[in-house]
Amino acid sequence: MDKQLELLQGTLDLLILKAVSLSPLHGYGVLLRIQQISGQALVIQQGSLYPALYRLEHQGAIASDWGESENNRRAKYYRLTDLGRMRLDQETEKWNRMAGIMGTILNTAAVPEGA
Repeated sequence: MDKQLELLQGTLDLLILKAVSLSPLHGYGVLLRIQQISGQALVIQQGSLYPALYRLEHQGAIASDWGESENNRRAKYYRLTDLGRMRLDQETEKWNRMAGIMGTILNTAAVPEGA
């Protein structure tokens, strides 16, 4: 079985917000941080990452500044805004509630007929 998992729809923004909440990162650094934290179980495609970064910046959840990357290249570094922190907290709460509900449902045993 493949050890890497596909992202559930709607989770990429939450993962990005969490990654940049830990420290400012350039785009590729966000991708690597998510892979690192997930133990290489999640792989983010660059074709999905950069539109999500743009969308989150446009919404005001993250902000960016130009800086220099580890390999001395000009790179856009993303950081969490106050709005982004609120959104991260709200989305984390919703995700944890939903995970609890799903766990309850999936761990429910069948009731024998006639019981």
